[in-house]
Amino acid sequence: MTTTRAVHAIHPTGTTGATGIPSPRLGTGRRVLRAVGLAATVPYLTLKAAWLAGSHIGIPDGSELLTGSLPITVANAVTLAMDATVIVLVLALTRPWGRRLPGWLLTVPAYVATGLLAPIALGFPAQSLVKALGMGAGEAVKAAREPFLDPWVFTVVYGGFILQGVALAGLFVAYARERWGGAGQGASQRRLPSPTGVVAGAAALAGTAVGAAFLYWAFGGSAGLSAQRVAAYSAETGVVSAAYGLCALAAAVGAVMLARGGGRARQWQAVTWIGSAAMLTWGAFMLAARVRAGLQAGRTGHHRGLP
Repeated sequence: MTTTRAVHAIHPTGTTGATGIPSPRLGTGRRVLRAVGLAATVPYLTLKAAWLAGSHIGIPDGSELLTGSLPITVANAVTLAMDATVIVLVLALTRPWGRRLPGWLLTVPAYVATGLLAPIALGFPAQSLVKALGMGAGEAVKAAREPFLDPWVFTVVYGGFILQGVALAGLFVAYARERWGGAGQGASQRRLPSPTGVVAGAAALAGTAVGAAFLYWAFGGSAGLSAQRVAAYSAETGVVSAAYGLCALAAAVGAVMLARGGGRARQWQAVTWIGSAAMLTWGAFMLAARVRAGLQAGRTGHHRGLP
């Protein structure tokens, strides 16, 4: 009788272990992305840990964050855990054990991370450019704002978020290509079945409506906004609305292209992924913020509108 020994060693160029799943190929580029992704979590995790420990670093006098209320504490704990998940995701995309995880356990967090980070990656650099060109919020608008965080906090945190997004995008694309190959590309040469096409059409209409609304607000439109939001409008808030609007339109156009099928459908998969993820995650966030504001208004008789 001949016995065989299972080989568990992982070769950096990508061999197949006992599970039959190819090991990740980690070239210089992916090693750099891994290092960047891990390092980019440090500023946010450090700040959140400090705030949970009672520090007021980066929080100006008069900020509601100084109240230490239970909702704020819970929010800090939850967002700290979310950013810590990025570390786990980066390692899962680059370590052998990540190949043994169920596909959805990686795809869902990657999708959520894409949605949360994409508008920031679009909007924050645009905001910085607007400020550099002298088109930022006027003194009256700045004076009317309630203190929240010191400006440097946004630069450090959002800069880290953008680097996280770049790192995760590069690592996930390489991971998906090696693990699933063409299986995740779908039937891009064929038109989707009728029921699915109807859903895609409805999604496209919704995305178009949402995108049009955000672009309307981006250029100074006021319909549907609270008086506080209208008074706070500036070129800085306009580019943020434009980022949301572009993501929504990307989801709409992508849904149509995927439903139509054909050779170009595959080219729209990444656009559809980014746009739909942004709509889902930030839509859920804004809805939760609206509910929270409504609950506060019910208790205090004062309604502040969306943050």
